[in-house]
Amino acid sequence: MSKLEEMITVHEGRRRFVYRCTSKALTVGVGRNIDANKGGLGLSDDEIAYLLSNDIERVRKELTGAFSWFEHLDEVRQAAMIDMCFNMGITSLRKFRKALASMSIKNYHEAARHFYDSRWAEQVKGRAIKICKMIETGEW
Repeated sequence: MSKLEEMITVHEGRRRFVYRCTSKALTVGVGRNIDANKGGLGLSDDEIAYLLSNDIERVRKELTGAFSWFEHLDEVRQAAMIDMCFNMGITSLRKFRKALASMSIKNYHEAARHFYDSRWAEQVKGRAIKICKMIETGEW
């Protein structure tokens, strides 16, 4: 960290979560105003891509740690599982016991059926149709 970065960090503070600064603007990190109603910068496309890449890697590691069979899936089925975990989190995904058991024995038709027959599928609608089809067929 440069001297300038250190100085600004000391003056602004460093926060991992969104907070309201002294002018009541939504702020994150080191003084980044992200509040559209207060002239905030928001995030650049590069920053959004960086966050997404980090989040996908985090989810991939969570899935690899949680399910021994995950890393043996083909690219499409891994992508489907990453999308689901990204959406609902690993704790909620673990509740799909029947679907996950089917995934572990490569019974993708049953796994897709169990995922589709859920409250999650009702909530995300078209997303669930696409994800379940990917799990069942192994095709994008």
